[in-house]
Amino acid sequence: MNFQTLLIAFIVSLGGFLFGFDAGIISGVMEYASPYFKLDDVQTGWATSCPTFVAMFAMLLAGKTSDVIGRKPILLLVAFLYALSALLSAIADSYQMLCIARMIGGFAFGAALILAPTYIAEVSNAASRGRLVSIQQLNIVLGFFAAFLSNLVFNQIFQTGVWGLDHENVWRWMLGIELIPAVAYFGLLFLVPRSPRWLFAQNRDSEGRKVLVRLHGEANAANEAREIQSSLEAAANTKKAAFGDLFHPSLRFILAVGILIGVLQQATGINAVYFYANSIFKQTGIGVDASFFSGVLLSLTSVIFTVFAMITIDRIGRRTLLLLGIGGIAISMLTCAYGFQNARYRLTTQSINQLKNVDHSKLAPIADIEFRSDVEFDERLVELLGKDTFSRHEGAILEKATEINAWLVLLGVLGFIACFAFSLGPVMWVLLSEMYPNRIRGLAIGCIGFVNSFTAWLVTQIFPTSLAKFGNAATFLAFGLFAAVGFFILLRVLPETKGKSLEELETELVRNK
Repeated sequence: MNFQTLLIAFIVSLGGFLFGFDAGIISGVMEYASPYFKLDDVQTGWATSCPTFVAMFAMLLAGKTSDVIGRKPILLLVAFLYALSALLSAIADSYQMLCIARMIGGFAFGAALILAPTYIAEVSNAASRGRLVSIQQLNIVLGFFAAFLSNLVFNQIFQTGVWGLDHENVWRWMLGIELIPAVAYFGLLFLVPRSPRWLFAQNRDSEGRKVLVRLHGEANAANEAREIQSSLEAAANTKKAAFGDLFHPSLRFILAVGILIGVLQQATGINAVYFYANSIFKQTGIGVDASFFSGVLLSLTSVIFTVFAMITIDRIGRRTLLLLGIGGIAISMLTCAYGFQNARYRLTTQSINQLKNVDHSKLAPIADIEFRSDVEFDERLVELLGKDTFSRHEGAILEKATEINAWLVLLGVLGFIACFAFSLGPVMWVLLSEMYPNRIRGLAIGCIGFVNSFTAWLVTQIFPTSLAKFGNAATFLAFGLFAAVGFFILLRVLPETKGKSLEELETELVRNK
């Protein structure tokens, strides 16, 4: 792995950074935007999840389209759409405009998440492919870290009252800052060559060889070129990839494995935890300021364990990392469920009198009454204060009322993030970039990306409603059970792909040719 290949992989996967930044920033944005637009749980869920909804279709289209016109042109479009989304989000004057702006960004990150690992796999050799494709996940978690840090900074500025930031505009700054990395991404993409495998597939062999020589040197480039041409010649005897080809008996196994991993990555709750991190930590009663700081700690954990995955993925292997991580995710989510199940909620007369900008007399009926259910407690508060007032002061109220082992919940959430960061996060995209034959790789990854994104959208959309209707404990219990079931299924069926060329994997994994 030379420096140039590493740099190219990092630039291409900056789309992942922007995805992580957008996903992380929204957890702080909705603390202010939701009361500003007076949103209910369903509207909050849609404003948060609508980019993921659009990303489903972008993933479905991006892979196939990039097979026709190339990876690089679509990546340039992605960078432009990221910048446009950031600008429009910051100036949104209505809930509808905010959603449209975020949906534009959703198209961008849907395409980016599909194209970056595909492109990186096509410019890498077998020995370094795992680490290089994992850079996408590293950039995603760096984006989350930057977003949570940005949220913390803007929240602190808002608290001090400088720059004229208030409840009405602080969220606009949080969203608008994304314009800076989006513009940088657009400019850096001009330094990236076209995919050599795509060039060979378009009969542009001389261009493809030049790129391979630039990336791997003369000797290695010659070997890579021969393997690519051999694979393309074999594929030339068959018709071009169509959607129905994915269901051919020879591909059923790897399609089923890909779909299972794609669903499991999101059904264990990663987007819910990231998108609603502030809300989750707020539920532990640690307060609004501490919840912003906990988000930074959460994203820093992601960075550390993603780096661990990058260092070990080509040594330990994809299968081992994935199974260890999913097992840890199940334990971590069940730990969170246990912590929330044992929480108690009680506002004393003294704590009520300490609340600012709240009509204390309205809370008098529940003074010194202990609630054993977060759902019952929240419903009573909404009944007494009204939805808008409760939304604005939820963090302060929960800080006074909640009796919970907050450290246990924090340990569970951080454990979940750590296990996800070295397993389902990077390993899924590495596996998807490796398992499928050259001629259908873009289509297969796009379709599985569609399923993955649909699951992400569904979880993100229903998460606030699930918390409101079923409570924290039941919601985290469901995530833990999904992970446990996935662990035992993958224990039986998951293949190992480390250290093998894409052409070797095609021979091994495509069955009944």
